[in-house]
Amino acid sequence: MSLVGKKFPNLTIDAMSEMGDDLRINILDEAVNNQQKVLLFWYPKDFTFVCPTELHAFQEALGEFEKRNTKVIGASCDTNEVHFAWLNTPKDNGGIEGVTYPLLADTHRQLANTLGIVDQDFEYDEEGNETFTGSNVTYRATYLIDETGKIFHEAVNDMPLGRNVKEFLRLIDAYTHVQKHGEVCPANWEEGKEAMKADRTSTAEYLAKN
Repeated sequence: MSLVGKKFPNLTIDAMSEMGDDLRINILDEAVNNQQKVLLFWYPKDFTFVCPTELHAFQEALGEFEKRNTKVIGASCDTNEVHFAWLNTPKDNGGIEGVTYPLLADTHRQLANTLGIVDQDFEYDEEGNETFTGSNVTYRATYLIDETGKIFHEAVNDMPLGRNVKEFLRLIDAYTHVQKHGEVCPANWEEGKEAMKADRTSTAEYLAKN
């Protein structure tokens, strides 16, 4: 079930800073109280394979997100202690040393289950006994939240598929353009390109030129 257009869940979750500080973070509060956008991305597990490539990619683009008044937060179901160990593992050894944004530690899967992004399924055998299947970790889900706490984009990748960080910058640019100018952004729109008014005449004029 899509959460786009809805408020982000009002839940406070444990988190770890790059300095080893135990934090408590509420994504909704981060957006509303600080009047900023938030990019929250979930990955399956620390000390795995695709995951560190993504965390470093978001770190490399952190300045671009900050220019757009957007806070980046990572998340998994690992503990703060595991996060801190990974943060202290060098990049050339598969670690994420150098990552400076906070990481949620949703060990009870309270937020992940609310979002519906955990790989888990419950079945019942002929005797009525409940059986569990699945990895019990999250898919690669990404949420963009605006300054009112509304989710304006969500995407969920299967675990083997890494994300394109540049696409999230483009989406933030497009949404910011809509907020500022009241226009809509056509396919493949990028900052500096022509947008459209939300009417048939503008659409026809745009298609005639493109």
